[in-house]
Amino acid sequence: MSSNTLKQAADAARTKSSNMGKQSTETVAAVKTDFLHTPLMRAALPFINGGLSGMVATTVIQPVDMIKVRLQLAGEGVATGPKPSPVSITRDIIAQGKVRDLYTGLSAGLLRQAVYTTARLGFFDTIMKNLTARAKEKGTQIGFAERAGSGLVAGGIAAFIGNPADLALIRMQSDGLKPLAERKNYKSVIDALSSIVKSEGVTALWAGATPTVVRAMALNLGQLACFSEAKAQLKTRTTLSPKVQTLTASAIAGFFASFLSLPFDFVKTRLQKQQRGPDGKLPYKSMADCFAKVAKQEGLLRFYRGFGTYYVRIAPHAMVTLIVVDYLGFLTI
Repeated sequence: MSSNTLKQAADAARTKSSNMGKQSTETVAAVKTDFLHTPLMRAALPFINGGLSGMVATTVIQPVDMIKVRLQLAGEGVATGPKPSPVSITRDIIAQGKVRDLYTGLSAGLLRQAVYTTARLGFFDTIMKNLTARAKEKGTQIGFAERAGSGLVAGGIAAFIGNPADLALIRMQSDGLKPLAERKNYKSVIDALSSIVKSEGVTALWAGATPTVVRAMALNLGQLACFSEAKAQLKTRTTLSPKVQTLTASAIAGFFASFLSLPFDFVKTRLQKQQRGPDGKLPYKSMADCFAKVAKQEGLLRFYRGFGTYYVRIAPHAMVTLIVVDYLGFLTI
């Protein structure tokens, strides 16, 4: 056999192999596309993308959340005394243990996002799609009222479902404030949840559920509704790129989410941290009782203590979450 014949045979084999590889790649891509466009996956993707984006954001922001909780619990029951700062609290946490203590409760935070953010973003996206489709049929456009209603409903449902994980997170983050002999030293979120159930009962997992739900509704009104509205306004009134629109809208949403939800977040933290005293009574009877006692004993401004830290926790978390969920939505179109 001549060398030319061998060369031709080799070229033909390479061409055939390349075509087979291309066909295989196209087949895999087609299967992937078909799978992503099945009715079940189209319904599930908003929830999956929401949960993943929330977990990424929580991993980034967890140290700020730890400091925010410690700020809210400092000076409980008194109006005077030393006023801690984010810097002093960070210094104390590191001095008492290790830098990684700033990530105390991360497992609870991730579980909370897997439940809470999965539900709130999933429900919000699903409700908004239905409202958009209905408005399109009528030849109209959805407004801020519809966006606000969607955010309130999605936030309330998600917060109630995710309350046990939120409670475990607060207990884990506040454990270091107790005397050494009284600390639980939770090993993980599962350990915290099981300990709470054993000592306080299953219903205790929904301690502080009312302010948690109200906080979530306020936060979602500020975050999701304002983000959606700001993005729509930026799209029609500016020439900013889609990425800059998302970044700007998420920063705007972060401010309103922080301002509207911080008082409820403050009360939620106090209610979830409280435990029965020697007399068997809890410090606060309800959300209203907590609001009243804090206002009387510590002053109205106490509800906004740590606003800067809270904003630094909420705004970047919102920005990372919304940017990641936008990107995941683009990948799964």
